[in-house]
Amino acid sequence: MEEVKVEIISKENIKPSSPTPSHLKTFKHSFLDQLVPFPHATIILFYTSQNPFEFSERLELLKQSLSETLTQFYPFAGKIKDDLSIDCNDEGANFVVVKVNCSISKFLKKPDLNSLNKFIPTTPNFEKTMTGAHVINIQVNIFDCGGIAIGFRISHRIADGDSIDTFLKAWTERAGYNCNSELLTEPNFATSSLFPTSTSHFRNLSRKTWGSIFRKEKWVTRRFLFKNSAIATLKAQIVATSSSDPLKNPPNTPSRVQTVSALFWKYFMAASKDQFGTQRPSMVFNAVNLRRRMEESLHPENAIGNFLWLATSEHMSEHELNLNELVSEVKKSIEEIDKDFVARLQSDKEGSSIIENALGKISGETWSNNKSDEALERLCISSWCNFGFYDVDFGWGKPIWMSSIGIESNSVLTNMIILIDTKFKDGIEAWITLDEEKMKLLMSSTELLTYATLDPSPLTGSNSGFQA
Repeated sequence: MEEVKVEIISKENIKPSSPTPSHLKTFKHSFLDQLVPFPHATIILFYTSQNPFEFSERLELLKQSLSETLTQFYPFAGKIKDDLSIDCNDEGANFVVVKVNCSISKFLKKPDLNSLNKFIPTTPNFEKTMTGAHVINIQVNIFDCGGIAIGFRISHRIADGDSIDTFLKAWTERAGYNCNSELLTEPNFATSSLFPTSTSHFRNLSRKTWGSIFRKEKWVTRRFLFKNSAIATLKAQIVATSSSDPLKNPPNTPSRVQTVSALFWKYFMAASKDQFGTQRPSMVFNAVNLRRRMEESLHPENAIGNFLWLATSEHMSEHELNLNELVSEVKKSIEEIDKDFVARLQSDKEGSSIIENALGKISGETWSNNKSDEALERLCISSWCNFGFYDVDFGWGKPIWMSSIGIESNSVLTNMIILIDTKFKDGIEAWITLDEEKMKLLMSSTELLTYATLDPSPLTGSNSGFQA
């Protein structure tokens, strides 16, 4: 396929339809917001040209409904002030419209993951400060055929996946023609009161921790598609080997995310062993949504902010673990993040020590003072499963594909995986970014590829209702 090129048609700031009240002009971050290592969350939604609206009408609808939505989501219309707050100055969302030099079907036939970076307003840079940056950046990409891709680059200082899901739900409600105004989704910005902080201590500690881990490498991003049938086979194998006497000790079936996480951990360690000639100690960090794990009475509906914690699984010996043992480790670490844990995290007495111990563990300080941190392998996993991104309908139909982006070669990053539901939830797409050598080794695993399809087209199979 020829190089994908985009031509900027317009740039503007979409401001809230009503000004933000003076007492809300400064939005304070929570200490959980300060712990997030990645500056942005990025998604792209692709839509076909089969719709009853002309593009000019679509664009006007997007702008008007976005303006109305930003009145309620007022911090999204501001700019990053510092590590403690957002300046809710109503400057608006950065809104860019571009023309793409190909049809959407041609691009999706075999998506170039690095070209996806052209569909978001600015190229992510993990090294630059975010002070003065827009909280939300949106790019509307118009394909030759009339298809559209909407790229979102939102500051992770205020929004996790659940927050973005709530924002997009509210936006589409305001873009709809038959919505009930009394039932519109309204955000709740209680994060800073639930997890308050008045200093940048945790931000500085987090920056130091992740700064020692993020490295400049030749990174490669590839997609692995796991059908639910393959995941079910894996889960059945795990259950069958998890207990010598299942009647006395009934196995606890892992979730889809836990199963895929453990499987990649297995092949990640195998690739590391092939790369370095020995089994290195490793850690896996699974991002956990605290909304689903805290007292329901404390969890406000449509809460905006980072309600995230990293569940840490580790294997520090040279002894190889089987898939069942790795699943058990992942499952155990995630299940430890429960209501009691969240309550301790919120307490003045225990919260600080929990955070400092966790960051120490991530950095490798608690691993061993006698061994090099370079030998400790880390893998970060974030799940976007069970969100409503495939329901984002602005009036011309639901998206045919949701994507992340490919990480450009010389970025400063760490090994990471993003798990995304397929359109009809009949499988999981794993967007995995590894250093070039590990990726080659991972892709050469014939056993892994018996469960997954490498870089499939979103236009094939039941992953999309669109035919090229």
